[in-house]
Amino acid sequence: MTRTLDSLSRDFLDYRRSLNHSPATIRTFRTNIGYFLAWLERYYRVNTADRLRKAHLYAYQKHLDRHRTRRGLPLKPNSINSRVKAVKALLRWLHERNYVTTHLDRYLRYLKIPSFLPTSVLTHAQVRKEIGRIDTTHTIGYRDRTILELLYSTGIRAGELVGTQLPDVDLEHACATVTGKGNKQRIVPLGRTALRVLETYIKAVRPFTFKERVSQALFFNRRGRPLNQKNLNDMIAARSGSSKIAVHYTPHTFRRSCATELIRNNANPYHVKELLGHESIESLKPYTKLTIIDLKKTHAKCHPRERDEQRERG
Repeated sequence: MTRTLDSLSRDFLDYRRSLNHSPATIRTFRTNIGYFLAWLERYYRVNTADRLRKAHLYAYQKHLDRHRTRRGLPLKPNSINSRVKAVKALLRWLHERNYVTTHLDRYLRYLKIPSFLPTSVLTHAQVRKEIGRIDTTHTIGYRDRTILELLYSTGIRAGELVGTQLPDVDLEHACATVTGKGNKQRIVPLGRTALRVLETYIKAVRPFTFKERVSQALFFNRRGRPLNQKNLNDMIAARSGSSKIAVHYTPHTFRRSCATELIRNNANPYHVKELLGHESIESLKPYTKLTIIDLKKTHAKCHPRERDEQRERG
């Protein structure tokens, strides 16, 4: 009996799990492959690997380009590439196991990603303002301040923060062990402010925030259960929504802001790469582009005509 693509895709995801891919990566693959298989079934009534043809892949590429979200917007290049990546991986796996006889993955193409400056970046003054307005006279407020201090000080991802356990924190040596993409661990330093706030949180606040006494989670939600990524997103969205600053921010904004400030202050890019847990230093390219503020400062300081103006004023 010929197996369905849906059944084969489950085996493919099991294979990916065996390679120690993170749960988040598996979820993304499952979602994107599910989208492709549903499209294939709906428009071509194809649900087995032997019926797959290159024409289907060409049509799917066009579909991604023409697809519109519920808000009527086209898919972003990164979103399209994420879907293409999952389907290409599935097609390669099918070919390796002789479920398809040709390299169908070659008929899907990645889009070129426009090179933009990082968006949703907070200046140091804005971060201080946002953290400073948190009411830390109650446990949840102090927890929230600790979370923002950690995100900004270390540049860790949202998933890495919620996955951090109490034993992962080394207050004595001012560092923490976090588990990133692909279950890869790295040690990140804790800045002096973040360390001070975190130590107070662990010793004087955390014991009053949880109900599950056996849990080793570092942070807990309002119900006293381990904080998850949705809890974190909701908390920061609420704070951003009530903020007076113009920038809408998310948990990832603090990661971008950390990297931007480090690069702006002449940090070694290799060290920043290690801190953020990037595979390649190429990932830092967006942060090394000068902002218009930086350009204005340099122009005012270095252009001879600007120096003439300063002398005349002086």
